Amino acid sequence: MNIFKFGGASVNSADGVRNFVKIVQSYRDDMIIVLSAMGKTTNSLEEIVDAFVAKQEGVEGKVASLYNYHVAIVNDLFLKKEDVIFSKLDSLFEELRGYLKKIPSLSYEFDYDQIVCFGELISTTIVSEFLRFSGTPNKWVDIRTCLKTDDTYKEGRVNWELSQKLVPQVFGFTNTFVYITQGFLGGTTTNQTTTLGREGSDYTAAILSYILEVDKLAIWKDVPGIMNADPKWLPEAQKLERISYQEAIELAFYGAKVIHPKTIQPIQQKKIPLQVRSFLNLEESGTLISTASKKQDQLLPVYIQKKDQVLISIRPTNFSFILEENLGHLFSVFAKHRVKVNLIQNSAISFSVCVDNCDRRLMDMIEEISNDFEVKYNEDLELITIRHHNAEAVERMTQGRQILLEQRSRDTAQFVLA
Repeated sequence: MNIFKFGGASVNSADGVRNFVKIVQSYRDDMIIVLSAMGKTTNSLEEIVDAFVAKQEGVEGKVASLYNYHVAIVNDLFLKKEDVIFSKLDSLFEELRGYLKKIPSLSYEFDYDQIVCFGELISTTIVSEFLRFSGTPNKWVDIRTCLKTDDTYKEGRVNWELSQKLVPQVFGFTNTFVYITQGFLGGTTTNQTTTLGREGSDYTAAILSYILEVDKLAIWKDVPGIMNADPKWLPEAQKLERISYQEAIELAFYGAKVIHPKTIQPIQQKKIPLQVRSFLNLEESGTLISTASKKQDQLLPVYIQKKDQVLISIRPTNFSFILEENLGHLFSVFAKHRVKVNLIQNSAISFSVCVDNCDRRLMDMIEEISNDFEVKYNEDLELITIRHHNAEAVERMTQGRQILLEQRSRDTAQFVLA
């Protein structure tokens, strides 16, 4: 049994969907396909969420644009307008419009999950129907019925005990050898939709791989494999042929975009190999993540770029020392507002952190901390991480840039740059 995860770029057009079907039909094993929303659909739905919550005008136009994008793909794929996919697509968009007619709840995160989920529901419905139309029977599964989480909206925490009971019942491979389901989504025990965090489809595939103990997990991307930099940023980036689970976790933690940070742990526990492959070139072997030893890791410098960073400097108002009790309080506030800390540095009377700019949550956190501390912050910064750094790599990334904060260890160097 294999699990394949395809990202939104793989099915962002009718030709992309056809290429997807070509890949699937080249395999004869039992498989589960985990699929993301098409193209930039999630971005569009996030704009719809913001407009809905702010009660702005123009929501209907944004929904219409998204509908037209998907209808154009469906029109290209299906010859007959009476195909069931057209009524299914209309039904999903009517459900979305129905939610948008409601009064926003008091929780932005709750509304976010109830709206953004339509991206994956729509993409899997279209792809499942076209796969069937192309001669491959398959079963469409609503992942929310079996992958259960708590009610932490936008960052659902998996209920492993319940999910491990339900997933094998749903993916039983009785008279079916291909399943199509959604990445990124989960469901509470009261059947409310949750999401697993941005780019969480990889994590969905890893969860299913762990529970079902599959032979291999493959994540299909628009790059040849895991590169030592994002080729859109550094075109001369090189592919890493094979890396260990440990190295993959490190890269994901620091923000490498190829793999979701939570993906590696479940598959590492059961030693399930992960192949990162290109859907644009089936001859390319990709990158294998497995039990390779540290000696087998390719120690090329790996460059990771995180934009839209905020550097926050915190100082006690009475010039007292930053002690453990202060740090404990500060980290509890970070956790409360779910602000991810990417870099930490402290001195006797100050404490600095580099964090993702998460808008509302970040400003709420800063406001709370300001009640007890002096807080200053800089926005629109860049965090560069270099794994396996050397002098040449550091010079390459920092030359001519203003370094606001830097930190180096034996394996990793990080720089906050203006």
